Amino acid sequence: MAYSQPKNIIRSTQLILLVALVSVALLETACGGALFRVKPVVELPPLAGAVKSASAGGVTVKVAPMLGDEESQELFEANLPLAGVMPLRIELEYESGLPIELKRARFRLRDGEGKDWRLLSPKQAISQILKANEVYVYNPSSRKQFEQEFAAYAMDLKAPLSPTDRRRQGFLFFQTPNKEPVASPRGLTLLGERLPQPVEIVLN
Repeated sequence: MAYSQPKNIIRSTQLILLVALVSVALLETACGGALFRVKPVVELPPLAGAVKSASAGGVTVKVAPMLGDEESQELFEANLPLAGVMPLRIELEYESGLPIELKRARFRLRDGEGKDWRLLSPKQAISQILKANEVYVYNPSSRKQFEQEFAAYAMDLKAPLSPTDRRRQGFLFFQTPNKEPVASPRGLTLLGERLPQPVEIVLN
């Protein structure tokens, strides 16, 4: 009996270690895949359908019809409107004049009640998507992959528009005023500021 207690302690310790190792293995397996399977980016086709546009100061700003739940799911395997994120597909076309520095441009979205929708970076949009889907535990490399694939759809506002680079397109991501799901907002207006001239486009 003098040696039974240490043996029991050793066996209990071994069992605890085994359970811990199995739990870690299962966690790595569950979190090792992609968080969301983003559709690979290809050169987006020209905007079509009920496109809204405005021209000012040598640049034309076009906005595609707003994505629905199914279209969002098809591109990002995530329902962005349900997460309170409105993806707007924008196209910029250079017309004439001096090169246009887009990194100074500011885009704002305002609804019919006068409330501003916050412009999110791709990383901020992803944080909101994960929070809305209650995804708190994941492999960091999986999130990094998701960020890279998601950001590939974002509008590049760093390089200027010029005679040699006349067209730019991509998505801008806006968050609803109270972070609630997007629910048929009315009177949305896109405001483009710090361009050669301000641009205002009524979306609906």
